[in-house]
Amino acid sequence: MGIVSQEAIKQFQALMDQVDEPLKRTFQNVHQGFLVETFARFLKAREWNVVKAHKMLMDCLNWRVQNEIDSILAKPIIPTELYRGVRDSQLIGLSGYSREGMPVFAIGVGLSTFNKASVHYYVQSHIQINEYRDRVILPSASKKYGKPITTCVKVLDMTGLKLSALNQIKLLTIISTVDDLNYPEKTNTYYIVNVPYIFSACWKVVKPLLQERTRKKVQVLSGCGTDELLKIMDYASLPHFCKREGSGSSRHSQNGTDNCFSLDHHFHQQLYNYIKQQSLINESVQLIKQGSFHVDVPEPAAEGTQIAKTIESEFNKFGNGNGVSDSLNGLKINGD
Repeated sequence: MGIVSQEAIKQFQALMDQVDEPLKRTFQNVHQGFLVETFARFLKAREWNVVKAHKMLMDCLNWRVQNEIDSILAKPIIPTELYRGVRDSQLIGLSGYSREGMPVFAIGVGLSTFNKASVHYYVQSHIQINEYRDRVILPSASKKYGKPITTCVKVLDMTGLKLSALNQIKLLTIISTVDDLNYPEKTNTYYIVNVPYIFSACWKVVKPLLQERTRKKVQVLSGCGTDELLKIMDYASLPHFCKREGSGSSRHSQNGTDNCFSLDHHFHQQLYNYIKQQSLINESVQLIKQGSFHVDVPEPAAEGTQIAKTIESEFNKFGNGNGVSDSLNGLKINGD
């Protein structure tokens, strides 16, 4: 870390030392004892501008307090069958760890349908996985490997990507906005696999719109990416859709315990049991309430809006204007 970076972190820390409760409490859940790494993440997200990084972090902490994010891991999505529906349609899971100790998250972009629950449940589930990653998985990995591990690797499976994905752009923009503003620089590398032509065409026009630091993180791999991914992780940590060519659907594999998207996979069992246990501790006197956990989502940055519009435009070229855009415009987020 250079002298400029160290000075910026020192200035940032001086500003944060003045923070009052309850922001200080929620900040502890953000940094988990890794203050320097946390300051560096927010500084990177704002091109090492201390004033802008400080505002970003303060906005994040206020968002956490206003939306009770510290207690979101005590808010299970119930009944279980509803949560199973969320898991079957929002495909994400932890497949293992890289050789450097970073968690490997698999995401089934092409086959996620987001059609089994309201938008609020999907946003709630996404934030819960973020918080479990930051409060449980990363601290455990840091302890195991004896060094700060504060970022993860993501493998994005594009199997099954179709024009109907346009219907999900608004929800995906919400989720990416939550991540960009409140969980910046948590992903070390994005590996994209099983790429169809429709993605390749969109990537050519979207790539120039991304910030340079984001572009450098994205690697589009050939086929299911097995050979490249084995350079950074063992075979056991590969997502199920990368373990053999032509493996078919990323939603279904040989069994639930192998498929890290499934609620039956040990990661999701541990996560769901953790949330239910926390809810019993926090609400031992009260009944666990059913219903989604509503979170206010800030407006996306201009860059995110431009990217969403560009993707919509490219997809419409494939669809020849046959009504896909109308279905996107008709999506309602609030009040679902």
